Amino acid sequence: MKLPYPALCLLLPLLAACSPSADLDTVSSVRTQPGPQVRITEAGAGGINAGTPYSAKAIAAALPGFTTEGFQAATEDNTEWAIGAYNAQGFQVLHFYKDSDGKLREMHGVTHHLQGPNGERIGMSFAEIGTARSDCRVGRNLWRGMAICKARGASNITLVYAIPQYPGPFDQLAPGDQLREAVLQRIIWTPLGRT
Repeated sequence: MKLPYPALCLLLPLLAACSPSADLDTVSSVRTQPGPQVRITEAGAGGINAGTPYSAKAIAAALPGFTTEGFQAATEDNTEWAIGAYNAQGFQVLHFYKDSDGKLREMHGVTHHLQGPNGERIGMSFAEIGTARSDCRVGRNLWRGMAICKARGASNITLVYAIPQYPGPFDQLAPGDQLREAVLQRIIWTPLGRT
């Protein structure tokens, strides 16, 4: 599969995070440590909820100890401006995307410094989390071939898995044995009522 240069540049960090290496071992050891700084639930994360305005100042106020900064990020269908939230150690923990009405459209958890509604952590495998294949669809465009799945018991939270060394076809979910090895890359929250 040949990707346009901009798409390839955006996917390289994601692909590097997916390959089995010492980096995944580091993520595995960190993600099992107690006390992630943020937990994403159906209601939101930290002080972030459906009423939080899309602004760097409002997001920083809702996440004490975090700083915010705008940047370009990839979503499933395109790249767009987003607000990143960084913890005190400088790790980018969350991405925030703007809806057409100026409110939050989505919040993406992108590092092991957070957890999902069932304790999911970035870097965990599909098998570790216990996601059901029937709760998943295949990703498209920039996330082509990835597994996009509903989080257990949380209708407005989606889990995005990359499948290491999966050769395709990319228009369908990977076979079960490869899907079990898929690695959680993002936890996506959409405000209730916008899902």
